[in-house]
Amino acid sequence: MNAETITSRDNSLLKLTRSVREGKTTEYIFVEGLRLCEEALRSGLSLEAVIVSEELAAKEKPSAILAALAAAAKRTALVSEKLLESVSYTKTPQGIILLANRPETNERRLDVNQQEALIVVMHRINNPVNVGAIVRTAEAAGASGIVATAHTADPFSPKALRGAMGSAFRLPVWFGPTYDEVISWLKQRNIQTVCADVHAAKTYDEVDWRKPSALIVGPESNGLSAEEIALADASVRIPMHGAAESLNVAVATGVLLYEAARQRGQG
Repeated sequence: MNAETITSRDNSLLKLTRSVREGKTTEYIFVEGLRLCEEALRSGLSLEAVIVSEELAAKEKPSAILAALAAAAKRTALVSEKLLESVSYTKTPQGIILLANRPETNERRLDVNQQEALIVVMHRINNPVNVGAIVRTAEAAGASGIVATAHTADPFSPKALRGAMGSAFRLPVWFGPTYDEVISWLKQRNIQTVCADVHAAKTYDEVDWRKPSALIVGPESNGLSAEEIALADASVRIPMHGAAESLNVAVATGVLLYEAARQRGQG
């Protein structure tokens, strides 16, 4: 693997990496770990820089993927374990960090195959772990796209990307609209809007998910507000047994999406 050697004195790339990691530079996304970096490469992302530890570069097993990443990136750097640790997002660095150009995250990404639309709208979900898990579940269940409103954690933040395990690289994502903007956009395209609500009269299997649909999920703490639910076409609940009052939002999203997949003949 051809790479420049970076020292603590030559730290312009390291400064950029920290800035991307902390969300101060939004032109790029921060990807860490060999598996996730490989997913970024396979997904066709434009790679700005690959930073590899000397320890990982010395191993034979990852040599082929490291060479492929180096060939695809504009810049490849070799650093000591200590320097990699200084820019890593995790407590135990995984030997490789990738900076990739941030994919487009606007509504145009979702404006395809509207007749088969199954869109997940995340509203006011501020835990990036849940956001990542929902993105991963959405891809697995056959969703066609993701919306994360302005009050939701960034699906391309380091922690959300780890939870999504590459799904965010492949699914179309619209990030940053207001709730009202999303509802209006969906209604203009005749996509039914269905809210997850623990107090809903209908259960999740009483909705026709074969129609172009958008599932709207809110925060675990207090769910979607009555005003937000009123703007949607329908609301559904998941029947609960025992003393449990609700499910983790990512788990609940999975239950609802797989019912949609079952009705569509995909489950």
